[in-house]
Amino acid sequence: MIASTSGQQPHATELYIRQAASLSLLPQDNNDPEAHATKAVKANFITPRDPVIETANGGRLPAVPLAEAEKLNRFKDEAEHTGSGGGEHAIRRRTNELAAAQETNEGAAIDDQKSGQSLQAGAPLRTAVPSPKTHPLFPQLPMYGPPTFLRNLQSFGFQLSSGLLSLVFLGTIVLGSLFTSIPLLFQDVYLCLTLRNPEKWRPFYEEEKRRRKVRKDAARAWTRQRWRHENRGRDGPKPETEEYEPQEGGKDLLICDVGYYARRVGLDVERFSVQTEDGFVIELWHVYNPKDYIPASPTHRSQDDPIVFPKNYPDDSTATLSQQYPPGKQKYPVLLVHGLLQSAGAYCTNDDDSLAFYLAKSGYDVWLGNNRCGFRPRHQMLSYNDPRMWNWNIRQMGVMDLPALISRVLSETGFAKLGLICHSQGTTETFVALAKEQRPDLGNKISVFCALAPAVYAGPLIGKMYFKFMRIISPGMFRLIFGIHAFIPFMMLMHRWLPGSIYGALGYRVFSFLFNWSDTRWERDLRDRLFQFAPVYVSAESMRWWLGRECFASQKCILATREEGRLEDEEDEGDDVGLEEYFDNGKVHQTEERGEGDEGREWRGRNAWYDEQVPPFALWVAGNDELVDGRRLLRRFERGREPCVKVVHQKIIDEYEHLDVIWAMDMIEKVGREVKEVLWKTAPVEARELSEPEKESVKHNMAERKKSVAEEQVTSVLALEDVPIYEREYSADEEVLAALGYKAEFKREFSLWTSFCVSFAVLGLLPSFASTLYYVSTSENSTATETGAERCFT
Repeated sequence: MIASTSGQQPHATELYIRQAASLSLLPQDNNDPEAHATKAVKANFITPRDPVIETANGGRLPAVPLAEAEKLNRFKDEAEHTGSGGGEHAIRRRTNELAAAQETNEGAAIDDQKSGQSLQAGAPLRTAVPSPKTHPLFPQLPMYGPPTFLRNLQSFGFQLSSGLLSLVFLGTIVLGSLFTSIPLLFQDVYLCLTLRNPEKWRPFYEEEKRRRKVRKDAARAWTRQRWRHENRGRDGPKPETEEYEPQEGGKDLLICDVGYYARRVGLDVERFSVQTEDGFVIELWHVYNPKDYIPASPTHRSQDDPIVFPKNYPDDSTATLSQQYPPGKQKYPVLLVHGLLQSAGAYCTNDDDSLAFYLAKSGYDVWLGNNRCGFRPRHQMLSYNDPRMWNWNIRQMGVMDLPALISRVLSETGFAKLGLICHSQGTTETFVALAKEQRPDLGNKISVFCALAPAVYAGPLIGKMYFKFMRIISPGMFRLIFGIHAFIPFMMLMHRWLPGSIYGALGYRVFSFLFNWSDTRWERDLRDRLFQFAPVYVSAESMRWWLGRECFASQKCILATREEGRLEDEEDEGDDVGLEEYFDNGKVHQTEERGEGDEGREWRGRNAWYDEQVPPFALWVAGNDELVDGRRLLRRFERGREPCVKVVHQKIIDEYEHLDVIWAMDMIEKVGREVKEVLWKTAPVEARELSEPEKESVKHNMAERKKSVAEEQVTSVLALEDVPIYEREYSADEEVLAALGYKAEFKREFSLWTSFCVSFAVLGLLPSFASTLYYVSTSENSTATETGAERCFT
């Protein structure tokens, strides 16, 4: 209870009450018990720059300005007498400590005792004083207090203006995408009129035809199997089951359900609810094989307390999944995080060639993490229309969402570390979270960070007209057009209302227009499915961080200002003459441990983002990516600007675009298998002894393995590294014939048009044979007969 005995206490108490009321969930000007239960009590600093308000009922309220959080704690201390006798001196001393630490690049890596609440019992809350300055790339978020008539009116005004103006903006983008599609449409029509197939230019045309046939055969087989199952007697013989037996099949329903697509390949998915430290409830999906795993109960999968990495972790009683696997079937956990405007379903759309399903069948325990809001915006206390629900950006996703997901996976599986795989925005939030001024201790929970199309530096696409428009308008105008709630929520209405095929086609056109993507390397028959898991709800404030005038679009980097980048470029201009050719040729493909570095490495690392707690990095860069510049990130590591970072694998795939690293038809060959190997090589020794991915991986590799011609005892017409492509399991003799270049041409499938043309050509010879034989049969002399016979058979 707050004391009121000294002469100064009534004033301090009044200040505390006012400050708490301004940060509470509901107005505190009445005796409503519900309002009193949601009163702000104190500020907990997750990091030196990320305060969270704790309410009287134990709830969490997000996105509070640093100064307001510090005042709440200071007034509470003064009101409770714990800060008497030198309180202001303690505040100044603490502020000077942090300022001095920042000047020596230590302010971002301060330990738990310095970065947040004091760990000593009864210590004053004023010891949680935040950093005296904010990072230029992460400016202060606006403050929205409890709902009042004026604030509700203002919020409604923003919703009304943004609903109309953002719809106009979206309509312009849709019309632009349709208009730019007209030349492609005419080109396809012209090719069809000239009896040419417009699909033949695609690099995987033959493979797409093969997969289309396999998918049709599988759909027919599924239908026959269902008919036999429904008409088979109760005591009839049961068919032999495969290791991964599909539970769904037939025609693709094009629905936004990751479990449906998992069941089509013999797997399944269970959904967990995870609460972040600032009160958001996010979804975590667990991919499993129904034959060797017992799903957790709905109660166990519900949201837990907002506590990340508890003291008794990971030896607590919540590690139950390891008990739900049969003996010897425990698997090493892997967490996958999605990109901007996507959900984790993006990893599950290509059947067995999906990265999530491929890793699950290779022996890993696969978890799919979704960021805040997603398809179902949920918070412990806030409602959809409350602007505080949407007052977050990439910083909160990295500092709050990612640790909550990792903590839940590790507490469920019982392992001390996991493998982390991220794409696009997922890599951004990870790079931000691991920075020494954010949550560097998170690196101790990650065995390796696999970054697919890492989004650290901006690519040339950021200069497009519509992106420039969003960059030049002021923050106030941005909020007027796009609001202070969800970013263009009409997209989600279209996602719910439109049929899957129409929405998929429209989604591809719009995103292709915005980001210069193409489906050249995707399986076109699955393209509509790819867009069933996008877009999702994101905050307008988050999009302003990406595209507004203050942050990423302007600075061109997530952790360094434009000026810092310019100085680094000037330093690099005269160094390593062959570096430009090295990267332009895209020949970076190595798996190795990097050494300590050359002379001057320590000087180059003076502005390093990461400390010694950072996990190993593995990077796959799309060489044809215009959205982000992955080569520049590799150059940063190569030049020694991050002395603590160990890159265990890096690869540039020249022909890949931004989404090809997860959706290309050859993604498993160029990315998936390497990811699988890196995960296993970097896993802790004790984790390898507990889990079984190596045996599963060997078994999976034997099933998919194809011999190279170098392994055959023949002189081949193919190059030594070539692998003959075949659709079924070959015998030893057939493998030798394939290595020699033999191909069973007439086993191929011919189209109806091809069969008609061949038949017509053959039929055209019959009149010639008939006339010749008639001439022979009607001749009266042997000379004519011989001549006719010669003509007939020559």
